[in-house]
Amino acid sequence: MILNDITGYLAEHRQAALTDLAYRFGADPDALRGMLAVLERKGRVRRIANGAACSSGCGKCDQASVETWAWVGPPGAGDAPCQPTT
Repeated sequence: MILNDITGYLAEHRQAALTDLAYRFGADPDALRGMLAVLERKGRVRRIANGAACSSGCGKCDQASVETWAWVGPPGAGDAPCQPTT
């Protein structure tokens, strides 16, 4: 999995819970947090405060424990590959 996959997914879906991302990409949540931190430093995503409604809105999980990430980069930016920083 690479940052482009996460970028594309969040750009398309606008926000997702960390557990949803872990399931989607078959990755450990801690590994995803590291990748999301990179995207956060680049100004592409932001973490939504715990207790905020998740994207599905089903209400079956404890909202206080849901870690949700939202896309804040420009629309369509998920289509372009991330450029390495030097």
